[in-house]
Formats: sequence, C-alpha cells, structure tokens
Amino acid sequence: MSRTFAIGDIHGCLDHLEALLARIAYQPGEDRLIFLGDYVDRGPDSAGVVERLLVLRAESPQVVCLMGNHERMFLDFLDDRRPELFLANGGRATLASYQRRSHRWQRLTGRAEIPDDHVAFLRALPLMHVTPTHVFVHAGLRPGLPLAEQVEEDLLWIREPFFTAPVELSRTVVFGHSPMVTPFREAKRVGIDTGACYGGPLTAYEVDANRCISAMP
Repeated sequence: MSRTFAIGDIHGCLDHLEALLARIAYQPGEDRLIFLGDYVDRGPDSAGVVERLLVLRAESPQVVCLMGNHERMFLDFLDDRRPELFLANGGRATLASYQRRSHRWQRLTGRAEIPDDHVAFLRALPLMHVTPTHVFVHAGLRPGLPLAEQVEEDLLWIREPFFTAPVELSRTVVFGHSPMVTPFREAKRVGIDTGACYGGPLTAYEVDANRCISAMP
C-alpha cells in the first residue's frame, strides 16, 4: 500500500534526511515524498542534499520537490540579485558545501562551482502541490485569496497573517518555513519545520495516517 509523506525544511542536514528516510522505511516507486522546500543554507551539506533529492527524483516519479524561500534567495544570488540577503541567511554554508565538492563539478557560478543540473533543479521547483484533500506549500497561504490568486512572496515567506486567520479552504494546508520545537497541529494546518539546522529533528507528516514522524542522525 502506497503512502504519502511531506518532509519539512532540511537546510543542508543530509544526515537528518537519511535518518528520516530510514525511519519511515521509504519505498521508492511506491511511496510519495513531497518536500516542502528549504533544502539549502545553514546546515553542513546543502550540495549533498540537492544531489540526494536529484537521485530520489530519478528513482521515482512519486517525488515532488517544492521551492522554499532559501532556494529563491540562492537563485537570486546566482543571478546577481540581492547577494547580501542570501549570504546573511546561511548562504555562506551553502557555498562552502559546493566548494568542498568542486573537484567533481565544473560549472563556475558566483563564488562556487554549482552543477548545471542543480541550477536547473532550483529553477524548475514549483511553489505549491495540491491534492483533493491537502495543499502542500513552503510557508503558507494569504488568507482570503483562492489558490489560483496566491503569489510567490506569500507562498515562500508568509508567517503571521497565515497563522492568525482561519483556513477557509476545504483542504488541510501542510507547510514548513516557521521552525518549532514540535510539529504544529490544527484542524486545517500542519506545520512540520522542527529546526533540523538548529539541533532539532527533521519531521515528516504521513498524510493518510495523519501523524508526524521525526528523526535525528
């Protein structure tokens, strides 16, 4: 029987990701994985996380990767837009992870060698994944707007307005972005950023079972 898992903000913590995949006993080709963004910055191996996600997607069409605000900042840096924002929010750790692996990769961009397939992966990330019962998004939704009218700025960055207003959709919103000690659970909201890069675990939400599973290396 196939299962669906949403996985929260990894932030370069590759060991956390491997521990969580083992904990949920992930079955490629059977289980669906929906990653909620923020794969890079702050943690020790952003390059390794992106590479692992590429492998997971190659193994199974059931792997969905969404964009987070840190992927947007990384892309802006690569395009020479607002480089200081990326560097001030953990970007130096991302560049260092690519520099450590640069002997394997050839593409010079900015201050590190970033593989072409990594850049293509970042540029193609969708902002939202919608099923009949759930909306998966990095940060949340702007209250009062239908899904078709939501804008990137809110989907990647929103916090307070999303938390304080009731969810008006029939679907449950599953999100990351806002780190918490334990998963955030309400009738129509599930937040699963548990601060892996700050010493916390990495958390998955098993949709059909309506439960959260966390793991640390």
